[in-house]
Amino acid sequence: MPRRAWNRKPEAPERAGSRKPEVPKRAWSLQRGRAAALLCLLVAALLVFPGLVPNTPGRLGSLLETFLPWLGLAVPVLLVTALLRRSLLASAALLLPVAAWFAVFGGMLSAGGQAADGSFTVVQHNVSDVNPDPAATARALAATDAGLIALEELTAPALPAFEAALSSDYPHHATRGTVGLWSKYPLTGVRLVDIRPKGVGEGWARGLRASARTPRGEVAVYVAHLPSVRIGPTTGLTSGRRDESAALLGEAVAAEPLDRVILLGDLNSTLDDRGLDPVSSLMEPPGPGFAFSWPAKFPVARIDQILTRSATVTRVRSLPATGSDHLPIAADIRL
Repeated sequence: MPRRAWNRKPEAPERAGSRKPEVPKRAWSLQRGRAAALLCLLVAALLVFPGLVPNTPGRLGSLLETFLPWLGLAVPVLLVTALLRRSLLASAALLLPVAAWFAVFGGMLSAGGQAADGSFTVVQHNVSDVNPDPAATARALAATDAGLIALEELTAPALPAFEAALSSDYPHHATRGTVGLWSKYPLTGVRLVDIRPKGVGEGWARGLRASARTPRGEVAVYVAHLPSVRIGPTTGLTSGRRDESAALLGEAVAAEPLDRVILLGDLNSTLDDRGLDPVSSLMEPPGPGFAFSWPAKFPVARIDQILTRSATVTRVRSLPATGSDHLPIAADIRL
């Protein structure tokens, strides 16, 4: 049988004034969010003037400059803060880091179009001294059909594989120590470039120079591999040897008698890093495109560089991964 209505407990009558009053939403204000606004100003200043951060202790300035584009990730964090605080002041201040980021890096958002008339392609790649399949890496590089291919971390056991895979398309090549250059154009004046930091033995050879006779004239080509840097929780960025080697490379390029120069190498930092100023100050601005190259599994920085003097990089891009922990980098250059 259905339950009778009188078995149900009557609902208690609502007492007047027992309902909780609705809490009005906090209005947007210019008074709140001053700390967030100051952080916006700080991020904008660091993007435009990273040199304000000193390089001691721990070369913090170079560390910031190495990953400078990623400082833009502070913007969404600050945006959430401004929304939660309902701060008009912080919201308006967000325009500062956004404008600063685009002013510094906006030109690199484009990877460039097709190769410009009169340009040719060059490739730079740290092939890794523990590459499990150097022959496959060499075949991938040959498929780029670049005019010049520069390699670092060439080991004696891996060298025959690169020579065999590249020799038919690149009849001219030179190696010095662990760096090499393969060319479709005749090479002359090949010599070692000594970029050893103090205290490093003579067996450490990571630089070479050659003249390439291209269809548009002779050009000096430098291949270099600067010392690695280390990042530690107590030591910060350890880049003293890298910086010293960069100074030696800069001296060699500055003394180069040929007007046109192409520099290809693993410089172990981005061009924003002041440690590379002895080199980057001598060269033209890099071409459009971020072309991150390291680490290969999740690239966060371009530490492999293709730079020119009295020539123009019209396009730069990263290439598919090989057996290395670096991605290859390709650039179109107009002489």
